[in-house]
Amino acid sequence: MQVEHVTYALAGQTYVGALVHDDKVTKPRPALLMCPNWMGMRQQAIDRAALLAQDRYVVFAVDMYGEGIRPKDFAEAAALANPLRDDPAEARRRVRAAYDTFLGLARQRGLINDQRAAVGFCFGGGNALELARDGADVAAVVAIHSDLKTKAPARPGDIKAALLVIHGTPDPVVPKADRDAFEAEMDAAGAKWQMLLFSGILHAYTDEDSNVAGVAIYDANATRQTYALTHGFIADAFAGQL
Repeated sequence: MQVEHVTYALAGQTYVGALVHDDKVTKPRPALLMCPNWMGMRQQAIDRAALLAQDRYVVFAVDMYGEGIRPKDFAEAAALANPLRDDPAEARRRVRAAYDTFLGLARQRGLINDQRAAVGFCFGGGNALELARDGADVAAVVAIHSDLKTKAPARPGDIKAALLVIHGTPDPVVPKADRDAFEAEMDAAGAKWQMLLFSGILHAYTDEDSNVAGVAIYDANATRQTYALTHGFIADAFAGQL
């Protein structure tokens, strides 16, 4: 798997994402933007991008914080992520900058075709949804155990992508009230959306290092099913079957 760190700029600040694909790209593949959890562009994010890419996609992992800004623990991650949660316009600018950089570079190299999607995990899922709310020309957005609330709800016609939210019902970080608000927002916006819920599954269940009793626990079976659902949903969106 090839991993290339890509530097790009926004408003005078430098960011470093990662372009990830296997070394057997003989014809253009779909483009998949991957938004990491609130720990940002650590090795886990690159490993996850590689897992998603396989022989399916060319993937770009987003840097939401800036070059050299990498949280060491959850407290530092919260201090970086929460201001962006409170400022969806800035979150959208940052995820858009990554998306535009990705498309420009990958097109130039002949790596991607015209099929585009985005996926995000936890905080990153919220960023992927903000990209959709911003009207990005992606066919599908998948948000996995993700933030769902926003301070800038989508308006009718804003969202072009088909949306899939995959969530655990007892997730205390993003509870049922947030799911209900998201449903109401998406219906009011006229979005095409689906939500799949796992019983008994907590927050961050796809992160192998999640182990906070009653809050966030890794679950291998739900993780396996989530990746299969993600790939299937994106394939259906690309085929116009949603």
